[in-house]
Amino acid sequence: MTEQKSVSPHDSAANGTTGAAPAAGIGALLRAVDWPRYVIYVGFVVVFLLFAILLGDSGFLSGNNLLNIFRQTATITVMAVAVTFVIAAAEIDLSVGSVAGLSSVVCAMAISQFGLVIGVLAGLAVGLVVGAINGGLVTLLNIPSFLVTLGMLGIAVGVAQWITASAPQPILNDTFNFVFGGGNIGPIPVLLLWTAVFVAVGAVVLGKTAFGRRVLATGGNRTAADFSGINTAKIKFYVLLGSSLAASIAGMLYAGRLESGRFQWGSGDELSVIAAVILGGTSLFGGRGTVVGTLFGALLIGLINNGLILAGLDVSQQQIVRGAIIILAVALARRK
Repeated sequence: MTEQKSVSPHDSAANGTTGAAPAAGIGALLRAVDWPRYVIYVGFVVVFLLFAILLGDSGFLSGNNLLNIFRQTATITVMAVAVTFVIAAAEIDLSVGSVAGLSSVVCAMAISQFGLVIGVLAGLAVGLVVGAINGGLVTLLNIPSFLVTLGMLGIAVGVAQWITASAPQPILNDTFNFVFGGGNIGPIPVLLLWTAVFVAVGAVVLGKTAFGRRVLATGGNRTAADFSGINTAKIKFYVLLGSSLAASIAGMLYAGRLESGRFQWGSGDELSVIAAVILGGTSLFGGRGTVVGTLFGALLIGLINNGLILAGLDVSQQQIVRGAIIILAVALARRK
């Protein structure tokens, strides 16, 4: 007769049985985490640490350089917050960079002729007019936003170059230059305050309001949103209007920081803006968006640009890296 032996807890521990259960639990927990949602934060930390190690001797970690990253990405962030709503609604806006340039020159010319208040209102009017045209063509004539805003990109650049004869428009108003990007309140750049306001307002509107929920519903399933009583055409009009208005403010931030309006300000920014939004976790196909993620997407792009400059790469090489980032952003969007 075979004698049966009881297995004690100590025997189980010796055989590794008790260790396997926690290991399996940790593995299941890691698999349950929605990694695409957090990839931007992990990527930001990894890139920051990499540059801190490689470029520490080049002044990367200096307080002035870190503030410069915020200054350089402020205009991108302002536009990207608004474009988050556009892409979450399953539309696109390629005209933001050129609208920023047009707004900067219109504002500068108006300030020189009529003063500060009229100059600021003129800059904002650029965004309102362009946004109304973009939104109207998309919602009333059902023209794809890609085509509308691509055409507007060329129109805005052409108008800005035409009315200035390609010449820079200096801004000598110290109040404007201080408020719109050139000043500091103590150690804090005014541009950082603009960024904080836009991110805070955008995050609350998208995440906590009925309008934000309607934007996400419109992008997620427009037919279902229509049947549920949401005026999706109005939502699309408003997000395109808001995008152009934010671009006009970004143009004035360019003008204030650099003390002049130029048609070149904002040139190519639409690529960085879209990459920041997609890298931040907003779905390229609509229905999901995060403003805080967009902020980190913009900061990641600014971090990379800053690191490449300190590493000695020229403009053409930076363009290559920026294009690679956009491809990565689209690849991540498809995986989501």
